[in-house]
Amino acid sequence: MSERASYFLKALIERYIRDGQPVGSRTLAKDTGLDLSPATVRNVMADLEDMGLVTSPHTSSGRVPTVSGYRLFVDSLLTVQPLAEQDINACQTELAAAADVTTLVDTASRLLSSITHLTGMVMVPRCERDVFHQIEFVPLSGTRLLVILVTGAGEVHNRIVYTDHTYTPAQLVQAGNMLTAMFSGQDLHTVRQQLLDDLEQTHQHVDQLMRQVLQLAQQVLVTAEPKDHLLVSGQTNLMEFDELANIERLKALFAAFTEKHQLLDLLDRCIAAEGVQIFIGDESGYALLDDCSLVTATYRVRGQVLGVLGVIGPTRMNYQRVIPVVDVTARLLAAAFGQQSSCSIV
Repeated sequence: MSERASYFLKALIERYIRDGQPVGSRTLAKDTGLDLSPATVRNVMADLEDMGLVTSPHTSSGRVPTVSGYRLFVDSLLTVQPLAEQDINACQTELAAAADVTTLVDTASRLLSSITHLTGMVMVPRCERDVFHQIEFVPLSGTRLLVILVTGAGEVHNRIVYTDHTYTPAQLVQAGNMLTAMFSGQDLHTVRQQLLDDLEQTHQHVDQLMRQVLQLAQQVLVTAEPKDHLLVSGQTNLMEFDELANIERLKALFAAFTEKHQLLDLLDRCIAAEGVQIFIGDESGYALLDDCSLVTATYRVRGQVLGVLGVIGPTRMNYQRVIPVVDVTARLLAAAFGQQSSCSIV
């Protein structure tokens, strides 16, 4: 592609991002400030269309960028705007004030949304949500017990189990203390496997009470799978964009923000990536996001990935603004976790 064509494509996309309207030859000629005839401008526009970088929504309208056009723009033509120092300091202050993991992640999600005016998303670190912290057994009526499991992020799992035996309160306290001492700080998957291994083997030194306690804990742990931990903020910001304002499309998007499975799957694909990752339109692989772009970055502590955060918006989002916001927020969140968390690699 010629330098002139690149220049025109950049101007066209910047105008479309700003206005959201198809860009005509006359507008483009004015924006570029080049002394070119209308015919020359139309020829360049036709060349860009032939290359699949722009398209005409209607026969008589101007052009809009395609996914390929946006991709070329983001990869080769974009001029990123550094985040203002005062914005960085404000974000740093808010994150530093978070008292726990959930608040910290929620704050990061809100910051992404408020600064970009799009939808912000942050994954809770798996090492925080999948860690066995404490277990307690509370006697109920008859042979029923309430088992309370607390994970590392403070999430509480409650389950009522039925036993074949009656336990004294002292035995239940002893059982809870014993299991907590054995497994505290280990990830749930490891604890589940250890319980299964212990139940499959009959060791002489393991008394009847211990075997029964392991069975009770196993009943709770097999159902204590971590929930989909993805904090989302600013969903209603997407209503401000005409291309996303269709009621059915918004309902589908909001359902995805609520269920989160597809979004988590998409973010999981970014775990091994370095730096900022950008999915434009159908690059995400989800038809629901064909008119959207997702900008993500991993956040790390001591080189180990804890999770992924990102922003969702229309394909005509202001990339030069959004990309540094995502990048800086990931770095600030990592620094905040470095001060209060000992997470291990995802």
